Amino acid sequence: MRAVRLVQIGKPLQDANVAIPEIGPSDVLIRVEAAGICHSDAHYRAGVSKIDNLPVTLGHEVAGRVEKVGAEVANLAPGDRVCVHYLVQCGTCEFCVRGLEQFCPEAQMIGKHRDGGYAEFIRVPARNAFMLPDEISFEIGAILMCSSATALHALNKARLKSGESVAIFGFGGLGFSALQLAQALECGQTYVVEVNRAKLQSAAKLGAVAINAKASDPVEQVKDATAGKGVDVSLELIGSAKTMRQAVECLGPLGRAALVGLTKESMSIFPYTELINKEAEIVGVSDHLASEFPTLLEFARSGKLRFPSEVLRVVDLDAGEINATLDALQHSIDHVRTVIVPKQ
Repeated sequence: MRAVRLVQIGKPLQDANVAIPEIGPSDVLIRVEAAGICHSDAHYRAGVSKIDNLPVTLGHEVAGRVEKVGAEVANLAPGDRVCVHYLVQCGTCEFCVRGLEQFCPEAQMIGKHRDGGYAEFIRVPARNAFMLPDEISFEIGAILMCSSATALHALNKARLKSGESVAIFGFGGLGFSALQLAQALECGQTYVVEVNRAKLQSAAKLGAVAINAKASDPVEQVKDATAGKGVDVSLELIGSAKTMRQAVECLGPLGRAALVGLTKESMSIFPYTELINKEAEIVGVSDHLASEFPTLLEFARSGKLRFPSEVLRVVDLDAGEINATLDALQHSIDHVRTVIVPKQ
């Protein structure tokens, strides 16, 4: 089968012909119909996030049709439309039993620790494959599995309540989903902090107050818009110490800042004025949970979470096209997500 693989850190991905994976008794083989290209993949290629087992097929946002099932698989059949949870866990440790699989000591991430979806087929444990409703396209099903799922997990970790205000820092794939999901959870006013004019316009069309961080201090803009109070919940989705600080600074009393973006930078905090005196909280957000997928898929199926065609780009399963997309992710692109759709 065709695959696009990371062979050497810091070098472009390469086209490859590899064997179709053999499945075990509890596995399924999935014909990949769509695979999202995530900013994390650019980090893997650049070596920002370490990968020890090379070569490896990248791609952790995957949707497709079941091609073959293992002898012990009873809940799936060939032809089923599915999307894939990217964390393969042991299923028996204390964290897996509690439904906190992102902390499983044996967890492997598809597209990093094991071969992912930049290929015509992928092998995963059957418990990682979730039925994809007919109303959701494969392209959208794929991107739901990372950016949308993580956005929902962030809102859950921030304990968003009905009527609460939300500030979202960054309006890429995560932010685009986070805004709609916050609205689906019946939040109050939303504020989107961005530097990209097209994305600010998109956020405004979805009902958010657009905060142009290039115009003036975004924290002051948020405080002015909230009559000095600040927001109840902030989500940092960029991965910058500067915007992480801003996400904390814009909180009001009892506010919660959920930090999702990845950075190696340190961040300074004034404990009394920024946390203690407001009883505010900083919450770390890591990945997402399989238990959150039913809610996420229902939001997408019912139209509360939508991805219009103009926010998506489609490329072929081709190293040149994928490398160009990863290069573009280093800049502020106008569209939300690029999806690989292998040509038959």
